[in-house]
Formats: sequence, structure tokens, C-alpha cells
Amino acid sequence: MGPILMVMENGEAGFTDSSKELVAKARELADTLGTSSVAVGFGPDAESHLRHLPVDRGIAVSNPELSQYNPLAYEKALSKILEDNQPFLTLIPNTTMGMDLGAGVAARRSLPLVAYCSELTVEGRDVVATSQVFAGKLMAEIALPESGAVITVVPGAWSIDTGSGDPEVSVTSVEISQAMNILQTIEPEKGDVDITKADILISVGRGIESPDNLPMAEELAEAIGGVVSCSRPVVDAGWLPKARQVGKSGQTVKPKLYMAFGISGAPEHQQGMRDADLIIAVNTDENASIMDIAHYGTTVDMLELMPALTERLRGE
Repeated sequence: MGPILMVMENGEAGFTDSSKELVAKARELADTLGTSSVAVGFGPDAESHLRHLPVDRGIAVSNPELSQYNPLAYEKALSKILEDNQPFLTLIPNTTMGMDLGAGVAARRSLPLVAYCSELTVEGRDVVATSQVFAGKLMAEIALPESGAVITVVPGAWSIDTGSGDPEVSVTSVEISQAMNILQTIEPEKGDVDITKADILISVGRGIESPDNLPMAEELAEAIGGVVSCSRPVVDAGWLPKARQVGKSGQTVKPKLYMAFGISGAPEHQQGMRDADLIIAVNTDENASIMDIAHYGTTVDMLELMPALTERLRGE
């Protein structure tokens, strides 16, 4: 059986968290199946970053032009790596880059593609992928063929392996096609806070009713040592910036405490917060979907509960 190969995506300071999440699962599968784990990185810094990963082997494509994602060049380089290494599974983050690269490489190599994967398990002689379909409303289980597959994994599916290693890293390069050149990368505006780094999130949805009620959430967040986040309807209404949005079209968060006030819990929202250590839901509808994943829930009025909690936390 070929190795479990993972593609590492470049971020501002090394590999992104969504690609680091692939490492532990790749190692787990490799150990169970009796094969090896191989990480692939792109750009001049890839070699140094790969040397710290807890994997069996690293492959660095060192072209300076590949620090930024270049669809044609990445696809060409990764296809050659797959041809040379014949991996059983190729894991790629299901990000903007991963969705583009995964589909292109799968087509070029005539391999099946499983997108929006949230789990990989070994069941008897089969490796089974769980994939989100219909925006996460249904979960499909697919037994992967022995000939291999390309898997794009939703960010937040697995925890980051915080260990370090000293793998053997081979360095290669690829001839860059001039058919496509990256002229400029425009980054989205950064918000005033990074909700992905917060240990405590006070998250509000439609139940906040009006932007005039947002100070209640801000005061509670300040009292408990957290920050305010929200669901998509609050952003769509223009009440909070996009950087505060949790969910499929927003941020994926894993706080120690996630308090959901007036959030119904659509699958798109759950995708961004289901892995929080503790979820507390406040919604007057006891049948709201958020109650299905919450550790604790209450149907009291959020507009009465928030100031009451703030007063208690302040000792008033």
C-alpha cells in the first residue's frame, strides 16, 4: 500500500492550521495500515517548515514562485509527486486552494475525489470517508478504492498535532508554466479581533433583534473575558463585520466556551463551531438545531439573561 500523503498550505507564518490538522490523521492512518506519512510543501521555505513536522518524510518543491498558490504550477508539481510516490490517499485542506487543487489533480491522475471530508476511519479492510453533502445536512460514507483517492478535508475536522519531528526531506523543483502568473494577492480586511484565537466566544444570532442590543453582548464578553462573534444573519444585516462571523462562510473556531445566544444552529453555522470544548445554547425555541449539539441549553429570553449574567460576573 502506498503512503498517506498530505499537502501543506502556506500561511503568513509557515503552514496553515487547516493543513497542520491533516498530520495527526495521516499518521494515525499510516500506523493502522502499515504504511508511511509524507508531507508536501511548496516554496523556498517549505524545506525548513517540513523538518519540524511529526511525519515520516517530507517533499519540498522549492521554487520561489510557489510561495503563493499558482493553480497550474501546483497541479503540475503535485501530479508528478503522486506519479513518483503512488500514495494510497492524498489529503488536502478543503480551502479555496484545496478545492481547486484537489479537483485538478484528481482529474489529471484519474483518481476519485472526496470533497468536504470530515472523517476517515478504518473499518475492517476498508478505509471509509465521511463527506458533508447538501451543506452538511447529510453525511455520506464512502468506502475508498484500493487504487487510492484525493481527499479534501474541511478545516476543523481534526485537532492539530502539536508534536515535532525530524523527517527526511527531499527537495525538488518544477518548471513553471508561463500560462498563468500571479500578479497580486488581495487579502481580506482584518477585523479588530481574531475570533479564531479566543478561548471564550459570546456569539449572537437573529435573536439579538437589533444592533441597539449588541452592547449587552459586548458587556457580557468583557465581564467573562471573551469576545463577541455572530452568525451570518447578523453580518448580512450589517450589524457586525464579516471577521466576526462563525460558520461555513465565516470562521472555524474551537474555543473552550461557546455561548450561542439566539442562534438557530443551521448546518452551515455548526460547521464552524461544533468542536468547541463547551457549547451553551440560549434560544426560546427548544427544538432549535443548536440544542442538538449543545452541552447545555436553556429557553430563557437572551435579552434578559445576558445582563443578568453580566451583573453576576461583575459581582453586582
